[in-house]
Amino acid sequence: MEITPITQQLFSTLWYLIPLAITAGILQSPWFKGLFGELQINLLLKLFLSKNKYHLFNNVTLASEDGSTQIDHLLISKYGVFVIETKNMKGWIFGSAYKKTMDSENI
Repeated sequence: MEITPITQQLFSTLWYLIPLAITAGILQSPWFKGLFGELQINLLLKLFLSKNKYHLFNNVTLASEDGSTQIDHLLISKYGVFVIETKNMKGWIFGSAYKKTMDSENI
C-alpha cells in the first residue's frame, strides 16, 4: 500500500494547522510573554507620563562586578530615579538583591 497519496491528501486538508500550532507555541513561550510585558509597560509609561517631567530609557546595560546587568526600564525625573524590572508572570514573586533567581508561587 502506497502511503504518499494518503499523506498528500491529509496535508492538503489540514495544512493550516501547522502555522496555527507554531503561532500558538510562540505566543505561549516565556520569551514572547516577557517581550509582550516589556512592550506594555513601555507603552503605558510613554502614554501616561509627561515627557517634560520624566525621561525614559529602555534596556539599559550596566557593568557590574559579575560582568553586566540589564535594566528593563529606567525612569529619571525630579522626583527620583525609578528602576523597573518587568516580569510577565502570574502569582506571587519573591526575591532579594542577593539572589540570582527568583522564587514564584502561582495562585
